[in-house]
Amino acid sequence: MPETGDATPFVPDTTSLRALRDAAADCRGCHLHAPATQTVFGEGPRKARVMLVGEMPGDREDREGHPFVGPAGRELDEALDDAGIDRGELYVTNVVKHFKFEERGKRRIHQTPKRWEVQACMPWLRSELAAVRPEVLVLLGATAGKALLGSGFKLGESRGTSLESDLAPVVTATAHPSAILRMPDHDARERARADLRSDLAMVAEALRDASAA
Repeated sequence: MPETGDATPFVPDTTSLRALRDAAADCRGCHLHAPATQTVFGEGPRKARVMLVGEMPGDREDREGHPFVGPAGRELDEALDDAGIDRGELYVTNVVKHFKFEERGKRRIHQTPKRWEVQACMPWLRSELAAVRPEVLVLLGATAGKALLGSGFKLGESRGTSLESDLAPVVTATAHPSAILRMPDHDARERARADLRSDLAMVAEALRDASAA
């Protein structure tokens, strides 16, 4: 399979999220569109103060057409609620808009997108950033971090801190909520949940500080 792809020809020159979403439904910028059920574009208000960026849709997201509606989405919702952040006021999206998977029997197993697949889909994410212009940009996991901040990004060093970037006034990172689901036991999952909530509490604090300024 040739390691090439580029969504640019499919991305309209607009800051209308509706127009971008409609155009993304027909994207054929890389091979991932073929086995996927549909494009899963970002969702949320045009004037959202916070944008969350994950890796790519999972099985449930691919079937339903909405980001973060599966098990990882439930973890995210609970962490946001605990931090006092209303998900309905956020813009939530992924770097890659199609589900990449391997079929094993009746199951579809997530596969991490390759670097060139990420790069092929980046024009869509850039268009979302230009349309929303969030005050706070939260990178969920290493794939999102490397896509937007470069290959030197290391989640362990970056999570829960304010990162230097011109992408938004405040840029920070935390683990992707799916990492909680991969923890080996209950105690490890609870620690991962606490860490995610702590990182999102920093986001809530940044929003309060910005509102008070």
